[in-house]
Amino acid sequence: MGTFVKGILGGFSGTVGTVIGGSWKGIDYMRSQPARKTGTVTQAQLEQQMKFGMMVKFLQSMSGLLSVSFRNYAIKMTGPNNALSYNLKNAITGTYPLYTIDYSLVLVSRGDMPNATNPAAVAGTAGKVNFSWVNNAGTGKAKNTDKALLAVYCEDFNQAIYTTGSASRSAGAEILDVTPFSGKEVQVYIGFISEDNREVATSTYLGQVTVA
Repeated sequence: MGTFVKGILGGFSGTVGTVIGGSWKGIDYMRSQPARKTGTVTQAQLEQQMKFGMMVKFLQSMSGLLSVSFRNYAIKMTGPNNALSYNLKNAITGTYPLYTIDYSLVLVSRGDMPNATNPAAVAGTAGKVNFSWVNNAGTGKAKNTDKALLAVYCEDFNQAIYTTGSASRSAGAEILDVTPFSGKEVQVYIGFISEDNREVATSTYLGQVTVA
């Protein structure tokens, strides 16, 4: 049984007839009760389920980063959910059932602050990835105090090592310890976030690196 909390024109909680009411993040909503599933799953549903499962598995490895790096686009949703929506539409290639994630099309951060100029990543000493970039402070919203967002993803382990704000833009370089990925091929990304965490740069894919 549903309970009206703001009168007949307000929100309600529970089930009234065939309608379910509730509140999420302070937003009242109503939806119909789901219909009982009949028949078989369609080909389109199978395709979407496979894409969804692949992308969720990948993005869960860096959900802490996405909570920060996608929040400017996360209107009435979480950062990870917004990242899922974007990458599901833009970063899966192939045909069913041979879908793959195109890591070069993945975004691990999204915003309108400039990324650094000429970013690069190479394998360093054992267990390290060396990042470098050219400081372009003064371009648009870019400032010397912006912090680098670095992400290294290992497909073999389905794990990511990342920072949510490390070296400053003015530093021009940072070394990330990814010792658990030693000997493995990894996918590497860089973005930037302002010192007050309000502005974010859209990430750049730096390619595949084999960790020493």
